[in-house]
Amino acid sequence: MPPMPSLETTDCRDLLSAQLRAFLPCATPVAWVTWALANPELLLIDHAQCEKKAASTAMSLLYRYVHQPLLLSKMSQLAREELLHFEQVVKLMEARGIVYRHISASRYAEGLRCHVRQQEPERLVDILIIGALIEARSCERFACLVPHLDEELAKFYLSLVKSEGRHFEDYLMLARRLSPAPIDSRIAFFSEHEAALVTMPDTAFRFHSGVPA
Repeated sequence: MPPMPSLETTDCRDLLSAQLRAFLPCATPVAWVTWALANPELLLIDHAQCEKKAASTAMSLLYRYVHQPLLLSKMSQLAREELLHFEQVVKLMEARGIVYRHISASRYAEGLRCHVRQQEPERLVDILIIGALIEARSCERFACLVPHLDEELAKFYLSLVKSEGRHFEDYLMLARRLSPAPIDSRIAFFSEHEAALVTMPDTAFRFHSGVPA
């Protein structure tokens, strides 16, 4: 087995699109990567929960915004893919003797969603921007982990880099198309909060947690 690359020198940016790199407000701290590698069981359990939540979010948009055909098409595809990913993670866990159990959610998603405006179409635009941020961050974290994982998990996470990157692009495209006004200021607003959430100390490891306290 080749030696594991140094966390300090490994660069995952070449796995990410230029658009995604420019969109994220900051890089995932090395401390989070170290934390993730020290908690392989929690990593997979929370990853499974994240895939399930992503599918649920897409389904809720399908039900709420039935008058948006492009959104319906994109969210239908996204929901199917996220559920497939959920099944794949659960299968990996079973093969590794990891019992799927409920764990508390990280503060990440709620820390973004608490700022969503309540009137339409602003509410939808905010939700789509948050979706783009979550998918982009997930994509980046998969890429950061790939060089340090066993062959099976690395191959799986590398495949997720591509799909999550596509989901990020879909969410961002929908936010721009469905907004009656430019969204750059809202992207900047949520990006500032997202950067704080992934760089501040956290007490429990999760896929979208900050750094260890």
